[in-house]
Amino acid sequence: MAALVYAAKSSDCPYEIVLVASNDPDAPGLTLAQAEGIPVFSHPHKGLARAAHDEIMHEAIAESGAEYVVLAGYMRILSDGFVRKWADHMLNIHPSLLPKYKGLDTYQRAIDAGDQIAGCSVHLVTAELDNGPVLAQTEVAILPDDDADRLASRILIAEHQLYPAAVAKYVTREADPDWILTQIRKRALALAETHERPSFGAPGWRVGSEKTGKYFAYFARSRHGEANIALLVKTTGLDEQAALIEANPELYYAPKFYGKSGWIAIRLDQGKTDWDHIAEQLHKSWSLVAPKRLTKMIRIADEF
Repeated sequence: MAALVYAAKSSDCPYEIVLVASNDPDAPGLTLAQAEGIPVFSHPHKGLARAAHDEIMHEAIAESGAEYVVLAGYMRILSDGFVRKWADHMLNIHPSLLPKYKGLDTYQRAIDAGDQIAGCSVHLVTAELDNGPVLAQTEVAILPDDDADRLASRILIAEHQLYPAAVAKYVTREADPDWILTQIRKRALALAETHERPSFGAPGWRVGSEKTGKYFAYFARSRHGEANIALLVKTTGLDEQAALIEANPELYYAPKFYGKSGWIAIRLDQGKTDWDHIAEQLHKSWSLVAPKRLTKMIRIADEF
């Protein structure tokens, strides 16, 4: 926690700590946070059902305006309901190279196994203990005379370096063009009979065969003189294009190269992309050019 607090003081740190919360009112971290001018909250869990205590913690976090929960020595298993509320927005650090050695006694287990390398992992929190997707890891060599305490002391140094950097990278992921492209690709290729083919050096997605398929989406990154990162999709025509831009000019614009054909650009570089909306727009664009046999099957399925 202290490593995150002091990392946040850097002028180029992309996150701000708005609350330090604990189930232990006597936790030393609360005193440190108060000294650094950070709001704190605590509520003991004794006598409360796990879900009830988690709801109290959730309300305090939500009231603080926090967008992410970063666990740092919070030694309680969280309820499924709490985890769902913060899905993809809750991180944890674990003192092993996951998926190895989930749970406790990680240092001794690595030594007993005869491993030459231990380390730490930052991962997303899911309902299953220490099982969320791994975001970053640091390897730490196990020395011949190591015991659990000596190994732990070096892994702690690695944790202090890794965690702030991993948090910073994760909270800014929606400004990373490669991450954005991965999200679009996943959603575009989930549609029936689609494939990816570059167009003028940029990723594009088509529906239909390799020979006769038609483009329904493009990924724009500093393309045709435009600095924005955007998804280009088809509309029903210039009237719909104009209506979208008028309704939300910060989100939509007419792309220079395709705008006259009724395509619309959806900005993806604002750090607050609604990915459900992107999926809907991809599907709509796909349906405008997909073979009738595919759209007919979907209409029939929707009726049921």
